[in-house]
Amino acid sequence: MTGSSLRFLVPLSFLLLLSLGPLSSAAEDGSGSTLQGRRQKRQQFKEAPEFYNSPDCLTVDSDEILCSPAAVHVAMTLDTQYLRGSMAAILSILQHSACPENVAFHFVSSTSTSTSNSTLLHSTIVASFPYLKFKVYPFDDSSVARLISSSIRSALDCPLNYARIYLANIIPPCVRRVVYLDSDLVLVDDIAKLSATPLGGSTILAAPEYCNANFTAYFTPTFWSNPSLSSTFSGRKRCYFNTGVMVIDLAGWRTGDYTTKIEEWMELQKRMRIYELGSLPPFLLVFAGRIVSVDHRWNQHGLGGDNFWGLCRDLHPGPVSLLHWSGKGKPWVRLDANRPCPLDALWSPYDLLQTPFSLDS
Repeated sequence: MTGSSLRFLVPLSFLLLLSLGPLSSAAEDGSGSTLQGRRQKRQQFKEAPEFYNSPDCLTVDSDEILCSPAAVHVAMTLDTQYLRGSMAAILSILQHSACPENVAFHFVSSTSTSTSNSTLLHSTIVASFPYLKFKVYPFDDSSVARLISSSIRSALDCPLNYARIYLANIIPPCVRRVVYLDSDLVLVDDIAKLSATPLGGSTILAAPEYCNANFTAYFTPTFWSNPSLSSTFSGRKRCYFNTGVMVIDLAGWRTGDYTTKIEEWMELQKRMRIYELGSLPPFLLVFAGRIVSVDHRWNQHGLGGDNFWGLCRDLHPGPVSLLHWSGKGKPWVRLDANRPCPLDALWSPYDLLQTPFSLDS
């Protein structure tokens, strides 16, 4: 099967297919209910089809692809809790890539996970994608756990959620640029287009910006009432961006020591509460108004609903290249509970979970 870049249109039949309301908050929480936890060890995934490069693709040496500047480098975290989402994301990337053999995956996994789980993660990827070019890097939770403050949703406090801050330290220096992606999304366009976003000078990060968002809400009154703190945004556009989809110049990140800059804000947060929402606010403090803006089609986010209720949401107006179930509700949890949101039907074709009643040979 040859990878291709396809224009994505949302069929009306998909949007009208499901009319059930959102499920209860206990089952919908992407952090995983007790039922979900019991299922994790029993999850088995189907083998994905193999995808091949189009004739006009450059040839990248498979033995050197994890360091090759000609490859498209994708970074993701990997854990048992979101493994089903990660598998769907990987499949969607390969399926819509014109040069899928040129995509290298860099997975970051927590060292606090037991050895059996680490083995499970690696073996699951190999079993479903035996041809995939990837490496799993260990992430020491203790490097960030001391800096994490409780947020409005417990799932946001997971140390692995902060691993994106340390990518420049984790991934080898030979990799100069990555596309960082969360595990609760699927692509319906060629990731090479996103990876090719121009970056230059002191701008080392690109993402879709949302300048009409209520930027004030991301920080506490304590922050805004303190001129020495709020002045950090002086002369900057107060634009929100979602950190689940980012193009990062790792070389520039290392040179600018941006990990330390983010950590300094997290240390201040431990002393005086200046925000409520996990790892996003320290990114905004360092990068808001200082990034390359990417077309909104590359992050149709918020499909998981808000962080409290996870209510069903519609797509934003405009074309779509990436659908992102950020927020409390995750499509696989809602589908398992037989209470999906309408847009969850757009995620399900990428679900590789092997169900007991599957008719696949």
